[in-house]
Amino acid sequence: MADLKDLFTAVVEMQEDTAMELTNKYLDEGVPALDIFNCYQEALEEIGKRFEKQLYFIPELIMSGEMMKAASEILKPHLSEETSASGGQKKLGKVLMATVQGDIHDIGKNIASMMLDLNGLEVKDIGVDVPAETIIAEAQAFGADVIGLSGLLTLAFDPMKAVVDKLEEQGLRDKIKVLIGGGQMDEQVCNYVGADAYVTDAVVGVNYIKGWLS
Repeated sequence: MADLKDLFTAVVEMQEDTAMELTNKYLDEGVPALDIFNCYQEALEEIGKRFEKQLYFIPELIMSGEMMKAASEILKPHLSEETSASGGQKKLGKVLMATVQGDIHDIGKNIASMMLDLNGLEVKDIGVDVPAETIIAEAQAFGADVIGLSGLLTLAFDPMKAVVDKLEEQGLRDKIKVLIGGGQMDEQVCNYVGADAYVTDAVVGVNYIKGWLS
């Protein structure tokens, strides 16, 4: 991976104009779009850590989300070309994405949805603050193979568990995999929720799902 420390610093320090200039500069120099994308992900992780330490606050989270959104628009055509070249157009299955009830954060969900789409998966994103009943109804109507649940806050754990519990109640648990994602996710949370796996990185999530559906 190319040394993109100046881009990392620009994103973390909220220097949006510099970040966009560097994004275009590195693309022009032939740096793989995925390397640039991963740099943004690492920068967002650092911003998340500063938020947890109360060094950054909601405005910084919003601004970093806007930067990621702008960078995604620049990177998406290049990422599509790279994934096509590696055989990423094969349709493997369907993934329903949602941020669970009580949580309105969508940066991670949007990043994951974009990466899944680029890797040839059919994705339906039903938004944020979505109740468990709606998630399951939408998953059934869509014919989802996997439900991806996003949540940034600890209060997302119980709504995620509610989705898994209702899948079991309705006899759907063996038919639909559940992947949870977010900065607070770990093995303990995964076990509590009853999910099949957890991720804090969109690319890792893509690999999990491709492995399940291949």
